[in-house]
Amino acid sequence: MQTTELSPGLVLRNYTPGKKLSDFKLIAFDMDSTLINIECVDEIADAAGRKAEVAAITEAAMRGEITDYKESLRQRVALLRGVTVAHLEQVYTQRLQLNSGAAELVTACKTAGLKVLLVSGGFTYFTDRIRDRLGIDFARSNVLEVESGANCGQLTGRMVDQPWGDICDGAEKRRTLLEVASLLGLQPSQCIAMGDGANDLPMMGVAGLSVAYHAKPKVREQAMVSIESGGLDRLLEVLHPA
Repeated sequence: MQTTELSPGLVLRNYTPGKKLSDFKLIAFDMDSTLINIECVDEIADAAGRKAEVAAITEAAMRGEITDYKESLRQRVALLRGVTVAHLEQVYTQRLQLNSGAAELVTACKTAGLKVLLVSGGFTYFTDRIRDRLGIDFARSNVLEVESGANCGQLTGRMVDQPWGDICDGAEKRRTLLEVASLLGLQPSQCIAMGDGANDLPMMGVAGLSVAYHAKPKVREQAMVSIESGGLDRLLEVLHPA
């Protein structure tokens, strides 16, 4: 494998620079720890006093040590039972921030004519807001079930099945990227996929350009471009907008 450090903290593996951003037509982003600074499930768990327990499962899943992502997410969400929607709002307003360069990169992609996809193992409560905030074209993620009746406004500890399936895991991220590309009349080679965890590897593996952002070692090693310091917009050092 040919590895080149294009500049400090920007590593290329088996990828030769030369393409422009506009040579691609779709970019797919993971959300948690990629577009945004937190793992939302861990921060929600903090409200339930279970952050350490949930964060340990998240970390193992993102490193690829837990192979059944769906089961790991079910375990984590079960620990959120009783957390209120008001706590979700606190996570969004008080803890969640866009990562450095996120808005700039999305804007550059849209200006260059790319469509933007947000595909996340996280939750619609957050992805829908990030989609609207950044003007993202497509989004897919998981729905947290909320109690009705006496416990109205509290999480049940379960997720809601959606028309496309039950949980957005690595396989679903890959399927979604290919589905959106097909809808747009694109080949996978015209797509960029960007993430940080093991569940991003399936979609990164089919994209024409795979980008790791401050990622787990397993992901850095398999990505064509690895941004290891600085913001998301460092991708523009590899793919010039013009």
